[in-house]
Amino acid sequence: MCSSDLNGPKNPTLAMVPELFEDADAEFTLIKATGTHVKWQDDYVDPDLVHDLLRRVSSGDITPDEAVERLKRLPFRQVDDTLVDHHRHLRQGAPEAVYGPGKSPEQCVSIVGELLANGSGAVLVTRTNDDQRKALEAAHGTALMANGSMLWRAPEPIAHGRIIVVSAGTADVPVVDECLLALRAHGIAADRITDVGVAGLHRLLDRVDDIMDADVIVVVAGMEGALASVIGGLSGKPVIAVPTSVGYGSGLEGVTALLAMHATCASGVTVVGIDNGYGAACAVARIVRGRTA
Repeated sequence: MCSSDLNGPKNPTLAMVPELFEDADAEFTLIKATGTHVKWQDDYVDPDLVHDLLRRVSSGDITPDEAVERLKRLPFRQVDDTLVDHHRHLRQGAPEAVYGPGKSPEQCVSIVGELLANGSGAVLVTRTNDDQRKALEAAHGTALMANGSMLWRAPEPIAHGRIIVVSAGTADVPVVDECLLALRAHGIAADRITDVGVAGLHRLLDRVDDIMDADVIVVVAGMEGALASVIGGLSGKPVIAVPTSVGYGSGLEGVTALLAMHATCASGVTVVGIDNGYGAACAVARIVRGRTA
């Protein structure tokens, strides 16, 4: 068996099977409980379209073998050295994201172009450098930007309860911004509270009502990372802690905060990697999707 048999066709295109999509509703239901609809990354790989394919098999319009061949074309598309995932929202209900570091500007342009050309959902690139940003904007137009992340076709935010992103210090704000833009890509609106770390605890106490009203809280902190323990001890709602590389020598570029958050006495706090605002946003999205599925 050749490698293409294992991984799927090398250059699948929807043009090969246009009849599959003629009568299908290309809108993906994000929040079934409220009846709210939003279009994700690749409308053509929507659950409704898969249901339509199964219906056509059941009715005898197409054979099972024909259905299998059509499904093989849907999961991904090879773009140079990248297999662009068009099935992510079908599996996870989430848009695909592109990690910038290690990719050339040309690779970023090609990958984003493939995502923009298929579907009408959000397209997010994280951690871009100056050359990548210039190339991407030249090829694909202006994007929303925050801390190196770029977002095209941001969906309208939908109410998911109150989500807040809190930083211990002003130096942690770039990670807050990365988290907020990634949340926006998921269609999640969030509030921000900044510079309320334990060095001036009275600043946090001034916002304690906001903390207690939140349904999900992301805490971004460097130094010793104590803010996550404080908020985790106050609120019984999900708390996602993001250690940052902010700090002096013994901060060890975020390792001290990372270990302190893992060792917190406030049980149940979730911890992501150092400076990983994007990962924290994805954790929030999983919580939200679990509640509304």
